[in-house]
Amino acid sequence: MTLVNFNNRTRNTAPYFNNVFDSLFSDAITKNKAVDKSPNVNIHENETAYVIELAAPGLKKEDFQINLKKDTLSVWAEVKKDETQVAKDFTRKEFDYSSFARSFNLPDTADGDKITAEYKDGILSINISKKDDAKLQHKEIVVS
Repeated sequence: MTLVNFNNRTRNTAPYFNNVFDSLFSDAITKNKAVDKSPNVNIHENETAYVIELAAPGLKKEDFQINLKKDTLSVWAEVKKDETQVAKDFTRKEFDYSSFARSFNLPDTADGDKITAEYKDGILSINISKKDDAKLQHKEIVVS
């Protein structure tokens, strides 16, 4: 068994001192609630449409904005919460702002005039119909 020193600091420095500042700065960067991340997305295709599903729990359908410009579909949401709590000699007021934005390039086969969206159970589903000539057509080919 071999022991490996993973902290490359000198032995004169107190380990507790290093751990406090290491965790302080790493937690501030990686666990900051103010830093928003994009929601996870599932994209799939069926015979008649492309479907984009965004996982965005805790929002309302009024929070979303969906825009189509040329062949780029943009989805964004912004939520502002304002809570005030009054106690004996102090007032605490907390602001909570969160937002995200995602953009998707649509293929040439997508019909920009036939896009619908639905928000249900924390999932925003965007249904993008295909153009009539791009829809999968099933036909039987007879072997001669």
